[in-house]
Amino acid sequence: MSTMEATEAEETIESSGFPIGFKFRQGTARPAILGAGPARDVYVTEARAIDGYQKEGIVHEGETGSVWRMATDEGLHLGGADVAPFPLGFFNAGLHSDLIGRLLKIAAARGIQIDGLKLDLKNGYYVIGSFVRGDAKGHVEPSRLHFEISSPAPADAISNLVHDAIKASPAMATMSTSVESTFAIYVNGRRRVVTSLPNSNSPDATDPYKTYAAVPSPLDGSNELDDLIWKTGETNEGEIEPAINGTDDKIKRIVRTIAGDSVLLDPAGVVETDTVLGLPGMSNFKLKSDERVNGDQAPSGLALIAAGIAFCYLTQIERYTIHQKFNIRGARLVQYTPFTLEGDPADGSWKGDIEPADTHLFLSGDEDDETHEKLMKIAATVCYLHATLADSVRADVKISLNGNAI
Repeated sequence: MSTMEATEAEETIESSGFPIGFKFRQGTARPAILGAGPARDVYVTEARAIDGYQKEGIVHEGETGSVWRMATDEGLHLGGADVAPFPLGFFNAGLHSDLIGRLLKIAAARGIQIDGLKLDLKNGYYVIGSFVRGDAKGHVEPSRLHFEISSPAPADAISNLVHDAIKASPAMATMSTSVESTFAIYVNGRRRVVTSLPNSNSPDATDPYKTYAAVPSPLDGSNELDDLIWKTGETNEGEIEPAINGTDDKIKRIVRTIAGDSVLLDPAGVVETDTVLGLPGMSNFKLKSDERVNGDQAPSGLALIAAGIAFCYLTQIERYTIHQKFNIRGARLVQYTPFTLEGDPADGSWKGDIEPADTHLFLSGDEDDETHEKLMKIAATVCYLHATLADSVRADVKISLNGNAI
């Protein structure tokens, strides 16, 4: 991440020549949260806005895991360049991967043979309110999951396996567990006390502009999978329709559905998810992830979850900066996302959870402190994924075993 804010507007995902996703730093061991026992790991995401709606994120998989660089963009409907997955696509792919990883670990613990596994997972979100007035509020709907499993195991064992995997997934807990996220804000290099959102009590985070003297580049000699994150070239039928342009102050209900389909590339836990925003003309993107404790050839699903939350929030920061014509620039953040596990995968007591996410937002601008915090709060209120963390919804689950519904 460049220390020179003046060059920020000139940077794009494409200009670096780097892949959309790559390993930036090698870890010493995969985080314990990817194992089969009790654990707690804090994923740290450092993200910044670059050109347009593009963002770059650096995700640390706990204290011992590898560090991954990922990039995101918005579609043409929102004024993005459509060169990288949208933030909600990262989140959808993270749900797929973590959920499948838990299912495979429980199956191994119980001696259940899995010959084939596909997952269709749809997320629904909506906003009510006015973007131009700044009173829009994000909401989340229950996920819709359809597992297609091939196995010689009996139906009741597969049904228990699926529902226990959902319970054990910290990624799914982002939807089923209600947490109150905390925030810190730094304006022109100085931390201010947050008054309109829960104030973070954690120590000062380091500004990403100070952490990185140069733009992160791929790790030499890394063995990550090819095409970690890529644009497939497939699009939804229909013509792209521009999103709200910020001039309408009427109350609206804006609905967004994200569809994802995943397959196992490696039965030990390498997942590839094809995800797309459910609007006409939207592009498909595929994201690979690695749930193997001894793998580390792709980010874990929880890394995609952490990145998606940070990216979604920065998108709302950018949208409201434009809509409200704030003289604010250089948005970047450091986000701490704690995931936990307790219990045993063999006996049904395994449970995944999430603790409150702690977001440290850095802004530069000529507006007063009150306006900077107003922007922070507006973005947090409308952000689909902060709404997801704050709410509690249960998934709608369907299971097919060897081609038959159970």
